[in-house]
Amino acid sequence: MNTRRDFLQKITAAAILLPFIKLDVTTNCTISQKPYDGPILRVAIMGLGSYGTRVAEAMQYCIKAKLVGVISGTPSKIKAWQSKYNIPEKNCYNYENFDNIKDNTDIDAVYVITPNGLHHDEVIRVAKAGKQVICEKPMAVNAKEAQEMIDACRKANVKLLVGYRMHFEPHTLEIIRMRNEGDFGKVLFFQGLSGFTIGDPNQWRLNKKLSGGGSMMDIGIYSVNGSRYMIGEDPVWVTAEETKNDPVKFKEGIDETIQFQLGFPGGAVASCLSTYSMNNLDRFFLNGTDGFAELDPATGYGPIRGRTNRGELIAPDVTHQTVQMDEMADIILHGKKPIVAVDGEEALKDLKIVDAIYEAVKKSKRIELNL
Repeated sequence: MNTRRDFLQKITAAAILLPFIKLDVTTNCTISQKPYDGPILRVAIMGLGSYGTRVAEAMQYCIKAKLVGVISGTPSKIKAWQSKYNIPEKNCYNYENFDNIKDNTDIDAVYVITPNGLHHDEVIRVAKAGKQVICEKPMAVNAKEAQEMIDACRKANVKLLVGYRMHFEPHTLEIIRMRNEGDFGKVLFFQGLSGFTIGDPNQWRLNKKLSGGGSMMDIGIYSVNGSRYMIGEDPVWVTAEETKNDPVKFKEGIDETIQFQLGFPGGAVASCLSTYSMNNLDRFFLNGTDGFAELDPATGYGPIRGRTNRGELIAPDVTHQTVQMDEMADIILHGKKPIVAVDGEEALKDLKIVDAIYEAVKKSKRIELNL
């Protein structure tokens, strides 16, 4: 079954051979040698599928976050995770009873890693239980749902973070540092290519109710978000065109391929592709008056590779989810401010753009944005 997870895993298979590198993700991506003796973020994972498993494995190498609980509708998975990760029975829940987590003082946060269409209700329930929330991207299926999730977390006085692992990735952060220091001059253009050939037509990603859309709500979100952090601005307009060659597999409401363009206030333009029908598409390219930067692969699980007009981009290879969870622990426990935001407001901007992309496709016109 070809899914985004399979695609990202295949193009980055070499990452399995890499050591888990502990990283203090700062602007210069230096490796930290300092021992940590502070508080630990105790996390329950909701959704024990392929990506939930990847996060769980990566968390075994965290120093500031620890997997302590699970939420799943599959009893056999709960038992397997209990055994593998030494999770006590009292920290195990299903989708009917996980509201009781409010009384569990051994769990600080819940990482929601379920199909997109379920995020809204699950995040709100976690917030009402008084737990910090981490939600996989896209955070919701539209901006309206995203705003309701933000409001619920604010009302409950809990943080809402989103699984933007690339916001902590060293090669990505090095390009952002160089751009901020003016190394590329005035930024003029960004290209984001995000795609793979999806397999099983019965998987949830091709179910409108569960996914919220097609490729745009899956792999395309990387180019939407990437255009913003690479250029360093939020777009002010969008145009988009959809191509559908297989209407049987890609039913109404499930986009197969979308090309979209974004305009930015500084004059830069982004040209992006999101597709479920082409492989080997995971490339970001940034061009300015004085130089360029390229990431290829740009968003896979690692290793990320890049170059600029100055040559090969040198930065540490890391296990993304390990770094992400340690950094999010710092955000939740110590109020650390990340270089690129990973909160619900950041996700809301992406979903406003996605909503506008779908509107531009439907109306065949340019849509103005106010993020």
